[in-house]
Amino acid sequence: MSATDSPAGMPAPDNAGRRGPMAEVFFSLLRSGTFLTGLGIVLFWIACALFGEHFVPYDPLADDIINALAPPSAEHWFGTDQIGRDVFSRVIVGSRDILTVAPLATLLATVAGTALGLFTGYFRGIVDDIISRILEAFMAIPVVIVALLAIVALGTSKTTVIVVIGLSFAPIIARTVRSAVLAERELDYVAAAQLRHESAFHTMFVEILPNVIPPILVETTVRLGYAIFAVATLSFMGFGIQPPSPDWGLSISSNYGMIGGGFWWTVLFDALAIATLVIGVNLAADGVHGAFND
Repeated sequence: MSATDSPAGMPAPDNAGRRGPMAEVFFSLLRSGTFLTGLGIVLFWIACALFGEHFVPYDPLADDIINALAPPSAEHWFGTDQIGRDVFSRVIVGSRDILTVAPLATLLATVAGTALGLFTGYFRGIVDDIISRILEAFMAIPVVIVALLAIVALGTSKTTVIVVIGLSFAPIIARTVRSAVLAERELDYVAAAQLRHESAFHTMFVEILPNVIPPILVETTVRLGYAIFAVATLSFMGFGIQPPSPDWGLSISSNYGMIGGGFWWTVLFDALAIATLVIGVNLAADGVHGAFND
């Protein structure tokens, strides 16, 4: 009997070409031009955040009043701002704070929202009704308003911004997870876990959670884009990242009054940086959504 035949004389099943669901998603992402384009943009800004200070031509915090508001040139590629700081250097290094605060806020939102969604979707009934009404009340208030009220009460810091944005987005993720859990709760494997007298915690986090990972990943990537925009908005309003950081939103806030005088470069490149990062995250999110829905 050959090595490729089964004991019954039939060809053995070919397992080499089989892929699990997550492997299929991975290979789908590798074939997705949308995802790869978005990932490339995001990785570019991550590289700038990690290593930018080592290759920028000027210290992003050093002022040079003599060269204030110099237009873009060979010496200053993006020009200088109103106190002579090199705009190109500030744009490159300015990615660090927003790429620290926004992902951490998104992570907090995902963890809190997933826990709430599992809890409400699994227990349902009065527990679901009460918590869902509270979450809906929070979602009815714009994120920026909630953030401003919390930051005024707690004080301005990166930690406060992370917590406020994270908890503001948690109800949205919770709603998505709850919908997925409601569908999973009716399946046989959950009933089997209950018949084995598994605890509610075990059933939620060991049995159900792995099966609702796809919508959680999609929602997380989408929320990251919104978190980036929220961080930039709060910084622009003076309630987010504080000076002397070269943060993009803060730089726009400091220089947007110069536009009327024709000094457009003090704002344009920071705004483009925010736009490209958000576009990159959204393209990656579209790719992830498409991979899970193929």
